Parts: sequence; structure tokens; C-alpha cells
Amino acid sequence: MQTITLKLELQKPTKEKMAMYQKMTAINTAFSNWLLHFDGLQTATSKVFKHFSDKPFPAAVVNQTIQTVKSKKKKQKTKTFRRMWCGFNNQNFKVERENRLYKVSFPTQEKRIGVPVVCKDHQKPWLDKLLSSEVKQGTTELFEKRGRWFVAISFSFEVEQKQADQAQAKTMGIDIGMRQLATCSIGTTSIFFPGKELGYRRRRFASRRRKLGSLKKLEAIRKSKNKESDWVKETNHKISRQIIRFALDNGVHLIRMEDLTGIRHFRKSKKEAGRTLHRWSHYQLQQFIAYKAQMAGLLVEYVNPTYTSQMCKCGHVDKRNRDRNAFCCRKCGYRSHADINAAINISKAVSGLSEEKSKKN
Repeated sequence: MQTITLKLELQKPTKEKMAMYQKMTAINTAFSNWLLHFDGLQTATSKVFKHFSDKPFPAAVVNQTIQTVKSKKKKQKTKTFRRMWCGFNNQNFKVERENRLYKVSFPTQEKRIGVPVVCKDHQKPWLDKLLSSEVKQGTTELFEKRGRWFVAISFSFEVEQKQADQAQAKTMGIDIGMRQLATCSIGTTSIFFPGKELGYRRRRFASRRRKLGSLKKLEAIRKSKNKESDWVKETNHKISRQIIRFALDNGVHLIRMEDLTGIRHFRKSKKEAGRTLHRWSHYQLQQFIAYKAQMAGLLVEYVNPTYTSQMCKCGHVDKRNRDRNAFCCRKCGYRSHADINAAINISKAVSGLSEEKSKKN
């Protein structure tokens, strides 16, 4: 059983509704901290809220909060909650569609309300599957981020593992790097995801923050970092979706990537000595590729990164074989694009599978 969570933004909620969401969050947070010290927590029902407050509050949220507090207290030994967002289950949170508009409805302090949501193209198929009962809806959380309100809806579904005859089985190797954020190779077919433009945009972010720093505009710096983080995450989502589509279009059943645990990718700028530029969230990109692959029924394995960029197909290993984007074997003279050669070595697991990473997956 696989699980996916969709984050949907509420479409332009009024100031009154946002104030109501904030008030509900504040009440729910206070109630959660009260529950931590309530002796009857283990047998508590929605009626317990009357012991906390005589104000009206959705029983659906109360029940979900009780379950969350029980779990956090038992498993994580939680002592206090800084914030407890309001949660709902599949019986009291509904997703609907009217013409081409998707909306959600849930109970509040006043009444049950329906709210339109902003739905991206890659999210629509999942909502359609939910409406046709192809996936099972789980819990939902109403939360705020940087002045915007969202709902995070979880779905669970069965994935049929793709089967392939040994003769037809295809493996794709993915090399994660700097100049090419990702290079994918399936036999003689390859695809690149260049990092030059992305590196330029990150330098722009860094340059802007330096200027803001000289002006002591700390809040603006924080907002710039958050904006960059969101952009990086969205870009990694787009790249991972394209990679999985490429794999499915070419009949791949197994994806192999390097175990990058403990490895950091960075490049120093010659113009700005010592400054690490063009850093990217490579681990995040791998995580997105892995969970999207599993959702598509593809197997994922990790290989040891040792010598994958230095080894030739003839077996000769020499760090001088690679010079930036060019690979030329010092022994047999074989030439190739360096990242393609690395991706091929990864697909063949020439350095062996990562046992530690495989155990976690």
C-alpha cells in the first residue's frame, strides 16, 4: 500500500475565513496541550472538549486531535505542542468537483463550509481518482504557510509491481551532479537535466540576500530564503516527474541511483573564492524520484558511488579518465560524455549495491 499527500491551496479565502482558521488553530493547540496532562486521555471521546471549554468546536477536529495527541505522547514522548493544526478524517472532509472547479468542504466552529482550491495539472488526476474511488482518502490537515492557507490530503492505494522477463528487463541509471542535475541512461538512450540556468538563478538569490544583508533587512532575507526553498522543491518535483515519465515510456522496471549519504555537491566560484555556489538539494531530488518510482510500480536500488565516474566499460579505473564533461579512458581510448558514462556504470552497479541504503528501503 502506497501513500501520497497532496498540498492544495485554498483559493483566495476572505479575511473573515482566515481569521476563523487562525482562531480554530489557536483553540486546537491549547486543547492539545491540555490533553497531554488529562488523566482520561486513553479513553477520551469528543465529549471531553466540554471539560476544556464551553465554546463550540467541531467534534470531527476534536476526535482527530485526540488520536494525534495519544500517538505523539506515546511514541515521541511529546511534552508540549507549539502548534496543532486542525485535522479531519475521510468522513468529515469531502472533495467535490463542479464543472472544472475542485472544492473541499469541512466543519468549522460556525458551520460546514465549502472552499474552492487551487489545483495544479499534476494534482488533478489524483483528485479524479479519489472521486472515482480508485484511491482511498486518509486524514487531512488545514494549515497556514506564509500567509496562505492549504489543506494536505493523504491518499493510499495499491501499486502493481511491474514485471518483466529477464530478456526484456530494462534498468535506468541516474547520475546526480552539478553541471547536469540529473543524467538518465537506458542502454543507448539518455536524457539530461542541465543545471546552468538553475545555478544562475541561485546566484541571483544569493546576490539579492547580500544586498539585503548590508541594509540589515532580516525579514526580507528570511522571505528570500523561503522563496528559494519553495522554488528548489518545485523544480525537483518537475524534474522527478519527467524522469519517471521517461522511464515508463522506455519500459524501465528498475531504477538505480548512487547512495549519496554523506556526500555534498558544490562548486566554488573562481570570481568569488571560497563561496560555494550552484549547490542543489540532490538528496531531496533522489527522494522525489524514489517515491514517484514506487508509486509507478518501479523498483529502486542504490549503488555505492565509488569509481562510478572514473571507470571505463573496459574496467579501467583512473581519476584522469574524466575531465569535466568529457570521459576518455587512458587505457582503451573509449570516449563518452562523462555523466552518461557515470549513469551507465550506475545502471550496471559496477561498484556494487549499497547494502545499508537497501536495508532502509
